[in-house]
Amino acid sequence: MTERKMSQLETVAREMLLSRGVTIDDIGELVMYLQKKYHPSLSMEECVENVHRVLTKREVQNALITGIQLDILAEKKMLESPLQEIIERDEGLYGVDEILALSIVNVYGSIGFTNYGYIDKQKPGILLNLNDKNSGECHTFLDDIVGAIAAAASSRLAHRHQHEENE
Repeated sequence: MTERKMSQLETVAREMLLSRGVTIDDIGELVMYLQKKYHPSLSMEECVENVHRVLTKREVQNALITGIQLDILAEKKMLESPLQEIIERDEGLYGVDEILALSIVNVYGSIGFTNYGYIDKQKPGILLNLNDKNSGECHTFLDDIVGAIAAAASSRLAHRHQHEENE
């Protein structure tokens, strides 16, 4: 990725992601998982580049810091009941975590919804770790956000490949 000056928001969002145990390469591996079948010559470098591009979007940064902050507050038991228990248990009918993630997916069009739904059900790679309810950590929002970033990066990649094929 070419060097550019990051905003304070982007820097904080990236630092928060890393502090929760998620690397850019982890998300790049999810992009590879989603796109390798359609682009056999796809490189990990290309996947990571698309993740970096998604992370430059303000909507993505806002979703990241909001979701991670809610997960942290739940871990510290700083939310009021019943929200505390809902987020701690990652209740299936809560849905707000998915809604926040969909704000990320929407950045690159409707193909992102399909990618997100698929990866959310499959839970490969880092998503399996983030969904481990026995870790003592709360990732109710983060697992969906990470999946959404991968889905958005996959969508961006698919759009770029389609554009290149049409030229």
